[in-house]
Amino acid sequence: MAHTFHIPVLGLGYSIDTPLKVSRYGISSVVSIVDDELIERMRAYHSQKNFHAFRPITKSEKDYRAKRITAYLNFMHELIGAQCKALKQQPFEKGTDLYRYFELLPKSSPLKQGFDLMMSYPEGESKIALQHVLRNAIKLGSIDVNIMAKVDKMNYVDDEYTGDVNTDALSALRGFAQSDLCASVILSAGMNPKLYSYIENFEDFFPDATGKLKKKIILKVSDFRSALIQAKFLAKKGLWVSEFRIESGLNCGGHAFATEGYLLGPILEEFKIKKEEMLIELFDMYQSALATKGYAIEDKPKQRISVQGGIGTAKEHDFLLEHYNLDATGWGSPFLLVPEVTNVDSETLNHLANAEPSDFYLSGASPLGVLFNNFRNSSVEQQRMERIEKGRPGSPCTKKYLCNNTEFTEQAICTASRAYQHLKIKSLKEAELSEAEYQKQFDLVTEKVCLCEGLCSSNYLKYDMIKPKENKAVAICPGPNLAYFSDVYSFDEMVGHIYGRTNLLAGVERPHVFIKELNLYIDYLQEDIKKQFQSFSDKKRKQLNNFKSQLAEGITYYKSLFSQISDQAAIQLQELALLKGKLDQIVVE
Repeated sequence: MAHTFHIPVLGLGYSIDTPLKVSRYGISSVVSIVDDELIERMRAYHSQKNFHAFRPITKSEKDYRAKRITAYLNFMHELIGAQCKALKQQPFEKGTDLYRYFELLPKSSPLKQGFDLMMSYPEGESKIALQHVLRNAIKLGSIDVNIMAKVDKMNYVDDEYTGDVNTDALSALRGFAQSDLCASVILSAGMNPKLYSYIENFEDFFPDATGKLKKKIILKVSDFRSALIQAKFLAKKGLWVSEFRIESGLNCGGHAFATEGYLLGPILEEFKIKKEEMLIELFDMYQSALATKGYAIEDKPKQRISVQGGIGTAKEHDFLLEHYNLDATGWGSPFLLVPEVTNVDSETLNHLANAEPSDFYLSGASPLGVLFNNFRNSSVEQQRMERIEKGRPGSPCTKKYLCNNTEFTEQAICTASRAYQHLKIKSLKEAELSEAEYQKQFDLVTEKVCLCEGLCSSNYLKYDMIKPKENKAVAICPGPNLAYFSDVYSFDEMVGHIYGRTNLLAGVERPHVFIKELNLYIDYLQEDIKKQFQSFSDKKRKQLNNFKSQLAEGITYYKSLFSQISDQAAIQLQELALLKGKLDQIVVE
């Protein structure tokens, strides 16, 4: 990688075309391939914008979902290739993409150092020769894709199940695997054995004659144990995990998958200590599995480790890379405030730039039944409340990507849908609950919102491509870290902030990324205890006590860490002491 950071997936639509904006500058980014309808519309939009021939892929075509994904990824690959070709032909002058490519690089980059050296040369043959070397050394950022492994809806045609290979996740994987990309698929949100096994069907995930992989696998993980279990499962099939992308359980955007009290610092420490041992163990399994398939490989493939979730300053970026020997960090939510990079409509962008910390909160809004980082000032929240007031809670379910409930129906429906919420509220009324319990259950049911449309609306609004009568309500899921960024920024400003060339948070009081996450976990524990108020089983009590113990161990780790490495140790140790007191006051009873 030319850069030491990547841009993770941001909802369905917010980073759907981010590679078209950043890849030519050597920055890798991640596209969601859940919504094939959004993907098809974006291919049509950018084809028209770039005078590119467009043939629609209709739902009547066989395997249309995979074909749409393949077509869009190939389109971006072709367009970015053309962008790079044009960039390389430009002069090394301010204002050109070529000049910008090198200006954006971190000072630690050999390419950046070579560029600075070239710019210091007088005009002549030596300068021209070095310019030629620099042009040939340019690398594009990767067009990576994300699949939420367990978002894997079964599909039907005329009430007939179309088969396991046509579920949503497997179709999406097939679309990526059949594309021309030399890139990675990021598998997130837990392990799906059916999906993981399906990867074996595609040659691009296996080494070529030189040992290289055209398609790579990245696992987004929240702890070492789950990472190793998933990687072993894949290695035994001859599939290599090229990167573990460690994400904070709570200090992140999108869906939040809390660990059992394991904090980011101790998790990174475990990876640091055990990564060589893990590499050897996985390679032995991988090599043996490949041998049975007729592949011979002697050299251990590269295995990267990166981290994302709540990183907010250049100091944190540099510290994480250096102290834990990481290959990269991920910067997601801050880029929602960079219109050049992501697709946030003007109204939502204004709300984000002027938001307070209390506007960002963990919610039960996702139909998946997983905690979801939400934004109070989003228009989808306003719409949700208006529908409840009108006695019509829930959303029309048009895309059906998150249909996973069969409580009232034979085929799964979405818990955010009007159909489900009507049936569920009817059953609550028949259950003869107390007024307080009924209201509590009613609120839990009606908290769900349609993410299939809500996470795409901003994209359509920004590009002025929303259809008549199409829902304009916007759902957005930034991490709590975004509260400390209070403006709209240029691409150059945000990259400069990551590398310490500028400071977008000058004068802003903001806790260290580790301390912020710790506070989020303590609040999470308190809320979990409240939920058990009426029925506290021995099993749950034990689980919560273990959770609390892990947090206490994390605090001990951070005390030692900050004492050794921090130039603000006194402040951070004081903050840790306050959080330790907050944790000690929690009684699991």
